[in-house]
Amino acid sequence: MNKKAVVVFSGGQDSTTCLFWALKEFDEVIAVTFNYNQRHSLEIECAKNIAKELGVEHHILDMALLNQLAPNALTRNDIEVKAGENGSLPSTFVEGRNMLFLTFAAVLAKVKGAKHIVTGVCETDFSGYPDCRDVFIKSLNVTLNLAMDYEFVVHTPLMWIDKAQTWEMADSFGKLDYVREKTLTCYNGIIGDGCGECPACKLRKHGLEKYLESKKEK
Repeated sequence: MNKKAVVVFSGGQDSTTCLFWALKEFDEVIAVTFNYNQRHSLEIECAKNIAKELGVEHHILDMALLNQLAPNALTRNDIEVKAGENGSLPSTFVEGRNMLFLTFAAVLAKVKGAKHIVTGVCETDFSGYPDCRDVFIKSLNVTLNLAMDYEFVVHTPLMWIDKAQTWEMADSFGKLDYVREKTLTCYNGIIGDGCGECPACKLRKHGLEKYLESKKEK
């Protein structure tokens, strides 16, 4: 049975938790980070540092074309970070990002002889992003298998859990403090607990408080 996995890795809370999950589940783990000239290059450094600390083979792929095609708050300093209103997508949505990332992760996986791809997308706290839905992941999994004539399995360990349960998962690996202190989720580029004001920080903080409160009650 193929026990090698490629993890789509941004250095954020979700992908780092998935990296720890993969390290438990698979014999060999490779991390891949995509440089699409995102607003905060610190994100790449953060991913690099975590992979190095954990002794994980790490690849950084150039996806600058995505920046040219999809102007949004994560690729442009002059676009404000705003939540979606009246059914519209948040200004942080990058068109086609997960589709492209998973496709290139699959190319890398096949070259490396890995059949497993791990991504931290989540439908429970997905902010309305269409490419975080389970139906999209299942559809793309079939497409990748057909396109490359290869039996990939795309794993989404966080798909049906909320942020509190994601913190719980990190804690179950003994890595809650590591994820809290060393990951970068903040849209304003602040490592750890972040700015506390942007939508990503609020979601992360609310999940942490909810988990710690439930832990006290047990």
